[in-house]
Amino acid sequence: MAKLKIAIAGGGVGGMTTAIALQARGHTVEIFEQAQAYGRVGADVNLTPNAVHALDGLGRGVGAELRKTAARPDYRISRMWDDGRETSRLPMSTAAEEKYGAPQLTIHRADMLGAVEQALEPGTIRFATGVTGFVEDGSKVRLTFADGSKSDPADVVIGADGIHSVLRTQMFGPDAPRFTGLVSWRAVVPRSAVEGLDNLDSFTKWWGPEAERQIVTFPLTRGEEIFIFATTPESNWEEEGWTLPGDIAELRAAYADFHPDARALLDAVTEVTRSALHVREPMARWSAGRVTILGDGAHPMVPFMAQGACMAIEDAVLLARALDERSDDVPSALRLYEDSRRDRTAAVQRGSLANDWLKQGGNADWVYGYNAWETPLGEPAPTA
Repeated sequence: MAKLKIAIAGGGVGGMTTAIALQARGHTVEIFEQAQAYGRVGADVNLTPNAVHALDGLGRGVGAELRKTAARPDYRISRMWDDGRETSRLPMSTAAEEKYGAPQLTIHRADMLGAVEQALEPGTIRFATGVTGFVEDGSKVRLTFADGSKSDPADVVIGADGIHSVLRTQMFGPDAPRFTGLVSWRAVVPRSAVEGLDNLDSFTKWWGPEAERQIVTFPLTRGEEIFIFATTPESNWEEEGWTLPGDIAELRAAYADFHPDARALLDAVTEVTRSALHVREPMARWSAGRVTILGDGAHPMVPFMAQGACMAIEDAVLLARALDERSDDVPSALRLYEDSRRDRTAAVQRGSLANDWLKQGGNADWVYGYNAWETPLGEPAPTA
């Protein structure tokens, strides 16, 4: 098996997970990240059992590090907006661990990044290095940077550079993301501010009278904080991915007709952000020659199945496995990776957009029971 030199654009969850999986197989990996450093920005990452199982398989203490700060929801609950009645309750925690090999973990994004960063080989990440594209260099590829410099020649280039991926644009041209007509709101409140409400240790989704209004809550930081996510309809939005401070009064007014318990969650909010939700159609191809993409660069999705980060983590494992199996033929390995992932991620993209998953119960096994380490390469994964 050939040992490869690999350059990754983007040091988020997908990029770092990919690097860990590749380094464990003896490949040389460099990550180029535009941020100056990781800070405590962002809010939540919801890791469902399929993703936790994939991360546990990385070794290097990743799973143990995640569990130091994560919360572990007891159930996944659906409740109706008006009378609060439950329409589904799926056991998680120990029940999920017994059934799927891992629990659900909900964690602050900064803690998640810290857990995977500690597992990288020293010097893997080069911060403050904005990637602008790539150039072919014979049988090698170089990343280009904002300062005009280039990376050393690599055997493989991987774009883990998010929804605005410059590598995707260079390979396939500019696309036109579609605004969903929804704006998302995100806030974190201390548990003490909502103590006494039911199901604070569970992932709970309040389904509104129309699909545009919903509230999702779950614990963070060992249960010491509660994350709140909500959506409201919006007629237009000018910039994809634009996050702004939100008006708390506007948010509360949008849910004035909801159950008192749901409103009490919003009453505890002291600071909130809002951003538009955009989607793209599933892509037919993710790779060109020795360059490929993963995560939001390949399959951005709305968050209604809580699978955005989870799909990137699965991508990382399958990509590492494919490069391991066909390291002597990189373009073939990247095609094998695509063939292993396209159908599953497209099904999750479409299911997320439909926004009805588990409202009345149903089968979660096709999502939560996916085993990224053992699923056959090159074969479409089962879907609902």
